[in-house]
Amino acid sequence: MANPEADARVIALHGIGKSFRNGVEALAGIELAVAPGDFVTLLGPSGCGKSTLLRIIAGLVEPSCGRISYPDDILRRVGFVFQEPTLMPWATAWDNVYLPLKLAGERRHGVGDRVSRALEAVGLDGFADAYPRQLSGGMRMRVSIARALVTDPQLLLLDEPFAALDEFTRFRLNEDLLRLWQERRCTVVFVTHSVFEAVFLSSRVVIMTPRPGRVAADCAIDLPYPRARDLRTSPEYAAYCRRISGLLDRAA
Repeated sequence: MANPEADARVIALHGIGKSFRNGVEALAGIELAVAPGDFVTLLGPSGCGKSTLLRIIAGLVEPSCGRISYPDDILRRVGFVFQEPTLMPWATAWDNVYLPLKLAGERRHGVGDRVSRALEAVGLDGFADAYPRQLSGGMRMRVSIARALVTDPQLLLLDEPFAALDEFTRFRLNEDLLRLWQERRCTVVFVTHSVFEAVFLSSRVVIMTPRPGRVAADCAIDLPYPRARDLRTSPEYAAYCRRISGLLDRAA
C-alpha cells in the first residue's frame, strides 16, 4: 500500500469518525489510504457506515472528526454512481448523461462527442434518444455510469450500483466496469454487500466492522487482470472468497 505521508497523490483518511444528530455513531477511527489506480471495495454488514464513508470521501458529508488529504484538484473530477440510477424521467439518456456538463456551464453543441462517447463506452450508443421508462434496469444503471464517466473523473465512487439487478445482468456489468476502469485508469472506491462481487472486481477489499464502522482488515486480491467470467469458477477465486468470508465473520 502507498504511504499517504510520502505520496501526495494518495487519498488518505486519518481518524475519520461520523456521528449524526440522532446520536447514531456511524464511523469511528477510520484509517485508510487509496492509491492512484486502485480498485478498492468497502465490504461489510448493513448499517456499518460504508455508504457514509463513501460520501465523506466524495465531499458530500462532513466527518465529525479526523481529516482527509486529497491529491490536488481531485474533488473537481469525481464521478458518483448511486444505488438507484436517479435519472430524470422526462429526459432522454443523452440529456441525463449531459446533466453534469450542463451544471458545469458547458453548452450542448460543444459536448456532443463527449456524451456520445460516454454512452458508447457503456454499450448504449444506440439508445441516446430513449427515455428511462423505455430502458431495462441494467440499461438505466449503464446510463448512470455513463453520466459519471462523461466528466472523465480521476476518482469514481460507486455505492452498491448493482444490488437490485438480476445475477446475469450484475455479472455483465461487473465485467463492463472492470473494462472501463482498465481503459481509463481512474481510481475506484466501490461499496457492496457481496463477497463474490468484491473479490471479482477489486485490487483491495477493505472489511468494515458493524456500527460504528471501523476498518477490520485490508486484503489485497492478487488475481491478474483482465478478469474474465471463467475466473468465477477457478480455485484461486474460491480461495479468496473463503478468506474474505472468514475475515467478515471475525469482524462481526
